[in-house]
This record gives sequence, structure tokens and C-alpha cells, in this order.
Amino acid sequence: MRAAVYRRYGGPSVVEVEQIDTPVPAAGEVLVRVTASVVSTSDVAMRSGTPFAARLFAGPFRPRLRVLGSEFSGKIVAVGDGVDSFRVGEAVWGVTGTAMRAHAEFVVVRADGVIEALPAGLDPVEAAALIDATALSFLDDTAELVAGQTILINGASGAVGTAAVQLASHRGAVVTAVCSAERAGLVRSLGAQEVLDYRAGDIVTTLQDQGRTFDVVFDVFGHLGYREARCLLTPTGRYCGTVPTLPLLWRTLLTRWSKGKRGMIAFTGLRGRDAVLADLRETGSLARSGALHPVIGAVYPLERVAQAHAHVGRGRAGNIVLTMG
Repeated sequence: MRAAVYRRYGGPSVVEVEQIDTPVPAAGEVLVRVTASVVSTSDVAMRSGTPFAARLFAGPFRPRLRVLGSEFSGKIVAVGDGVDSFRVGEAVWGVTGTAMRAHAEFVVVRADGVIEALPAGLDPVEAAALIDATALSFLDDTAELVAGQTILINGASGAVGTAAVQLASHRGAVVTAVCSAERAGLVRSLGAQEVLDYRAGDIVTTLQDQGRTFDVVFDVFGHLGYREARCLLTPTGRYCGTVPTLPLLWRTLLTRWSKGKRGMIAFTGLRGRDAVLADLRETGSLARSGALHPVIGAVYPLERVAQAHAHVGRGRAGNIVLTMG
């Protein structure tokens, strides 16, 4: 089968399409012909080896995982012994988690892992753009966002940001979003009540001068930082970041039991199977109800995987989807 393989850290060109052995499902496993996956910021971090924290998982000197990608949609093409929960030909979507390997034509997944029948009516390419539940986990579990609260989402036009805007709006929060002026219309259409252009000036200073505070600051790419954004939090506000910097890790530990302002990070990719499966099911429910829509910035075929990585690295609106042909 064809797969996107990388053997050293570096720029997008280190990822190349190679022929590797097609996996065979063992007992309790299923073989999925992958239709689509996504190239995420996590994939880019592990491919480049930066920040260095990425190497703690991917390998300190060279990658231990040669094929990236953790979200997939596709069809079952074979089942191992003892599997009766899936049938050949069934459309599915799921998450491989820390095993990665979804940037390939075929992937083996445990039948009792994070894999579900694809919700009826959901296009498999669009499904791939919905699977990542980073925003869902942060808003529900970390920020504990509820109706009526105010939230500032910095980086609102990316893959996680566009999901966060929709989810926060669906939860009944008052959403202020930060992105480029070119993407303001998109973000506003997703439910943001106010959209600020990050190029128009220092966002923190502008909001501070206006006396604005928020119950939650969701700093998707970590560009604000807890120290700078702390002044924008209500007395019990939460700053949530996805990038595991040492300052944020320290703040998370320091304010863990605080009843006041808190800095928080969560490693959503390391959660247990039950939590991830619950998020996948809720994502499907939200998609069926129309509360969550896929936002796709571009679709690349597998042979252009290097360009897909480059696209993610230079910023994008929504998700970058990889199709296997």
C-alpha cells in the first residue's frame, strides 16, 4: 500500500509517499481502507520535531513513528477473528490515537477501539474534518464553558478554532473571536458575535484599554500566553492553551487548586479510549443536528502530502484534508 512516510525531522519535504506492507488484521481487529484523514498541527509538530516537547512523544533524535495521522474515515475491508461488531463494506470513522498510521491507504484498528459507523448522510471527506475533538474537550472538560459566559477565542479560523466558535456558540456562550480580517466573515458565520483582526494592533492591550474581561480565554496556538492574557480574565476566569510550553505547564500546576484565575492545558491526545469515543459520538450527534459543520481549507491527494504539511505550517482556514484515492 501507499503511505506518507518520514524518517527524520525537518521541513515538509521529509514526508514522502512510499510503498509499505499492507497490514493484516489480527484477532479483534479490523482493516480499514482509508478514504480521508487530516494533516493537523500535531502532525506538523511531530514531523518537524518542534517544539521539542513533540520529541518526547515522537522520539528524541529520530521519529519512532514513520506514518503520521490519527483521524480517519473509510470502509471496512477485512475483519479479524472474533469481530462481529463490524462488517466488510461498512463505512466508518475513528481515531488511532498515539499509534498514528492514518496517512496511508489502509489502517488496522481494534474493533473495540475508537471506531464507529459513519453517521448516515455524512460525507467521508467532511467527516475527517470533524473528528478531532480538541475544541470539544477543551471547552467542555477544561474550560467547563456554560451558557451565558464570555469567551475569547484566539486563532478562531483554524481547524480547532472554527470548531471552538461553533461549539461555544451552541453552548450559549458570548463569543469574541480573533483571526485575520480576510477570515472574519467565515468566523462570524460560525457564530461569533464579535471578530477582531489580530493585525490591527495588540489584542490584549486593545481589550484591556476597553476594560474587557472574559470567563474563558482559549488561546488555540498559544500566541498570547498566560502572563499576557491574565489581565483579560474575570476573577475566576480560565486561560486554556493547547501548546505545552514550560510556562503554561508551570501555571497549570501552580493554579490547579486555585479558586481564582487559572492557566490550564490538557493533553487531549492522551485521553483514554472511553473519553475519546464519547467525544466521537457527541461529534456525530452535533453534526447530525446541524450544530457542527466541517470547515475545510483545502483537500490534497496523498501524493501531495508534503504540500499539505506546508499548507498547515503557513496557516489556513479550517482543516487540511488528505485523501487516499
